[in-house]
Amino acid sequence: MEISFFDSQLFNYMILPGLIFIARVCDVSIGTMRIIFVAKGKKNIAPFLGFFEVLIWIIAVSRIMQNIDNYICYVAYAAGFATGNFVGMLIEEKLAVGTQLIRVITPREGKYLVKMLNSNGLGATLVEASGAKENVNIVYSIVHRNDIPEALRIINAFDPKVFFTVEDVRTTSEGIFPKRKISSQFSLINVLKRWRPGK
Repeated sequence: MEISFFDSQLFNYMILPGLIFIARVCDVSIGTMRIIFVAKGKKNIAPFLGFFEVLIWIIAVSRIMQNIDNYICYVAYAAGFATGNFVGMLIEEKLAVGTQLIRVITPREGKYLVKMLNSNGLGATLVEASGAKENVNIVYSIVHRNDIPEALRIINAFDPKVFFTVEDVRTTSEGIFPKRKISSQFSLINVLKRWRPGK
């Protein structure tokens, strides 16, 4: 009796677990991003991601239920879950979605740090406060996530030993933010120049 490809050992013990692993990586990556977007209040993105997350999950689980005695599929499912969490966080980190609050507490003159941040297009607010040992200045700055490295560079240039914290901000209104610069490489004019009839 001839055995079909989908009933062969090659498919059941290598290809099928591999497909389940990939599917699980995809759905958990999407799920991780969905949770992050929910936490950031992105109501228009989270439901869209949730649809594909559940769709892929159902497909993966249904294949496992059809091969319930195949323990390699279980291992692939668990490995895909673990890998998906890592991949999802990497993707979200690369996207750098949202804004963050930087709080700087320094005994030095905070107005100079405010000027340094302002001169680089970053908003900052200075508050005078009393610390445990002396009076301090607290500087607040709300920046886009992809501007965090530049903001921290400025803060460290002001005082390499300064104390600061970085926190997520759910929503913002108004404020001072650097203008987004679109690389000329990806501008609409250049895209149209590259696309010509007959090429």
